[in-house]
Amino acid sequence: MKFSIVRSKFLDGLQRIQNVVSGRGTLQILQNAMIEAEGDRLCMTTTDLDISERCYVECQIEEPGSTTLPIRRLASIIRELDEGKIMVEVDEDDVATVQSGSSYFKIIGMSVRDFPPVPVTEGKFCYRIDQGVLREMLRKTSYAISQDETRRVLNGVLMAFKDNKLTMVATDGRRLALVEQEIEFPPEAEAELILPNKAVTELMRLLSNEGDLKVYAQTNQAVFEIGTTMMSSKLIDGVYPNYRQVIPGACDERVVIEREALLSALRRVSVVTTDKSNATRLTFSANQLTISINTPDVGEGRDTLPVKYAGKEISIIFNPEYVMDPLKNIDDDEVYLEMNDGHSPALLKCNVPFLYVLMPLRIS
Repeated sequence: MKFSIVRSKFLDGLQRIQNVVSGRGTLQILQNAMIEAEGDRLCMTTTDLDISERCYVECQIEEPGSTTLPIRRLASIIRELDEGKIMVEVDEDDVATVQSGSSYFKIIGMSVRDFPPVPVTEGKFCYRIDQGVLREMLRKTSYAISQDETRRVLNGVLMAFKDNKLTMVATDGRRLALVEQEIEFPPEAEAELILPNKAVTELMRLLSNEGDLKVYAQTNQAVFEIGTTMMSSKLIDGVYPNYRQVIPGACDERVVIEREALLSALRRVSVVTTDKSNATRLTFSANQLTISINTPDVGEGRDTLPVKYAGKEISIIFNPEYVMDPLKNIDDDEVYLEMNDGHSPALLKCNVPFLYVLMPLRIS
């Protein structure tokens, strides 16, 4: 195999697919990228057996062929080279020589015969979604994914395609984030996918704010086609809990709060919290919110800010991080907090199809 390629294009392709590769893998072949030269482009693929990524890069091919090379080592070399054309030649023993100007490197690879098979793009259903929209939906929900590995079905984001809407949900049992977006698909394409946390993180990295992507849904995996890049991921097996039943119905009280002011106040008073003691009391009275924290052996903090509220006085205790997470990931100037009392779940909303259910802390 022999080809020449522009450094910037080669490096961009390698960087798009290298995050899947773990430095702690036990199989050496999984540290490598499969590189296939055919026609007028390279096809480069990585996998960790759960997630696979593939991208296509333009190049000039003198001799077609394929090999696998250690991607992090290769990317480090390409990154340090000056901009310009790079010549790559691979012999029959999968040893690659990389040349650019006065620089010369030799890299030992492995045969493509040892590389795991990669899923193809064909799926049972295909959905077309705006990249920016999907990225925002993931941003508004992914922070609520459970990190408790004993609750496997909650270790990802639910993507529910139903009634010409994509509903995305994440929960860890203490809070729940939900966002919806209208998209078009035939009734027979209704489906539910649970995308694992690592795949969510990687997908958000690959998505841009321009153009559409295609989502191919299969029985146990999903494939995301983003321009010249493809990512496939195994899905979490299981049935997602009935999230609708934990969403409060009509609430008695509603508070209008400036999002940035609330976020700033929570950040200030959170300075005196600890990992073991983070209970933060929010007390709502006529057009006023008082946020207070009292942490044994550390100290206390209090902040007051104006709100729009004319209901009864309510005092409710939250983990401040759980309140700040949605505030960091929505862009509205104002948010709406709906409550019944200080002991029932509260509901945070904004002016887009988004809601956030938050369980209060119970302090003895």
